[in-house]
Amino acid sequence: MRKILFIAVSIPLLLAAGWYYFQERALPAYGPLYREFAYITNGKSNTVTVIDLRSFRPYRTLQVGIDPTGLAANPKRNEVYVVNTGSANISVIDAEQNKVVGSIGVHGRPYFIDVAPDGRRAYVANSGSDNVSVIDLDRRAVAATLQVGASPGLARVSPDGSTVVVSNRAGNSVSIIDADRLVVRAAINICIHPEDIVIMPDSSKAFVSCSGSGQIAVVALKHAVRQGKQLQTQNENNSNEGDKLLALLDVGKSPVSLTLKPDGGEMIAFNFDAGSISIIETTPNEVAGSFLVGNQPAHGVVSRDNSRLYISNFGSNNIAVYDIDLGKVIEYLPVGTHPDALALSQNQNYLLVLDSGSGDLAVIQKRDPNKKLEPSEYSLLTIIPVGMQPNQIVVKSFRATKLADGR
Repeated sequence: MRKILFIAVSIPLLLAAGWYYFQERALPAYGPLYREFAYITNGKSNTVTVIDLRSFRPYRTLQVGIDPTGLAANPKRNEVYVVNTGSANISVIDAEQNKVVGSIGVHGRPYFIDVAPDGRRAYVANSGSDNVSVIDLDRRAVAATLQVGASPGLARVSPDGSTVVVSNRAGNSVSIIDADRLVVRAAINICIHPEDIVIMPDSSKAFVSCSGSGQIAVVALKHAVRQGKQLQTQNENNSNEGDKLLALLDVGKSPVSLTLKPDGGEMIAFNFDAGSISIIETTPNEVAGSFLVGNQPAHGVVSRDNSRLYISNFGSNNIAVYDIDLGKVIEYLPVGTHPDALALSQNQNYLLVLDSGSGDLAVIQKRDPNKKLEPSEYSLLTIIPVGMQPNQIVVKSFRATKLADGR
């Protein structure tokens, strides 16, 4: 406990001096071609900080557009995409070279980007122009612009790539895009100020958080049929299949974000102004319970084995470790000021915490199970200064095609 308190007090001093704290620990041995980087958008610096996750040290700072916000990594190629809200464009980062290699213009005030599973398209909701830009990533050009509802915040593509769900924050609705035909096939009124979206692994339905009404909307999605024109016509003619509101679930005040367990069985809503999370059973569309976790929970990430939920408590400057099987918080981990976005390393042994207030990245290490004498399951490995007002983080791991720069 004394060690944790010492680290918490020392964080501001270390950052003020421009240093980062690094515990003496053995890092994993990686092959010469393995690469793993964390990319962080710095909204007030107009930069992206690149962290080498093999050594947990800053690697490069990239100049991008104005007011960078959203980030996404391509699942099929070694590219990362940055949404620049102020300059209304997308910066393309080559992850092997870690340099900006392209820019794609979109429309007014974009915030987020989502990439299709095949890595060939991306979708950007433009909140200032009430439309969605469909980007052809092969050509690095806009393939289509689709009009949706008022102030769209997020466009989320389904796991099968056939559907895109758009949350229209000012319109209190969602727009459903057919990704094959590139048309808006439905508009559904749901609840007040829809924001975050998660889609089930089988692409059958979407859950949408509505921060203005303290609710989660459950929306059934029509399945696209790609096996021939005749089957597609039959699906289109069946008006009872999908694209409709199934339920409105009451949760806590201001559910600002959602996360889905990897097994798809439960979804978690983070109720920012209630200091709680709500656990939702995804098959029956029911709220299983709500639990207090800290001051202003903002985001969460679930471990691959479905056992741990890590929650960033924006208002209490800590991470709550929630044991999903036990149904309770088992530990609080102090970090920097206003922790927000979270990510896990590829091997799941490191939790990356983006501290938006103090402008740094806290790296929390999970204890080696062979070391029984350690007092906590977790320890602070390092704190890395980034840019001003960091807001999003994404991890990209891959095998490089060739050795470069002696790395």
